[in-house]
Amino acid sequence: MNMDALLIKDDEVELSAIRAQGAGGQNVNKVSSAIHLRFDIPASSLPEDVKERLLALRDSRITQDGVLVIKAQQHRTQESNKFDALLRLQELVNSVARPPKARKATKPTKASRQRVREAKSQRAGLKVQRARVSHDG
Repeated sequence: MNMDALLIKDDEVELSAIRAQGAGGQNVNKVSSAIHLRFDIPASSLPEDVKERLLALRDSRITQDGVLVIKAQQHRTQESNKFDALLRLQELVNSVARPPKARKATKPTKASRQRVREAKSQRAGLKVQRARVSHDG
C-alpha cells in the first residue's frame, strides 16, 4: 500500500448541495451549486496514526467532534465544486499520511563556537571604544 495516497471511501464522505454565496446574478438564488463536504475522521477507515495527526491539526474546518467540513463554491457547476471538495479532502489527508521525521539533536561545531567567541570579543571591543574616556591626570 502506498502511504502517499490513502484512499478515502465514498461512503465515508457526506456531500450536500447548498446555495453558493457571493456574486452570480439571478442564477445564484435558484441553483444549489456549492458543495458542503462532511468527513467524520474518528469513524473513518483511515489508519489510527493518520486519524490522530488529522485531529491534531489546528484547522478551523475540523469540529470538536472530529468532523471535517469543507465548503466548495469556487466553480459555477455542482460537479466541479464536488471534485474540488474531494480533491481538497484528499490533499489534507495526504499532508498527514507520512509521519513527521524525528529531529536529531546536534551539537554546534568547534569552528562555529570559535566564530561566535570571535564575534563576541569584537563586539565587546567596539563597546569599550564607545565608553567615556576619563581625564584623570
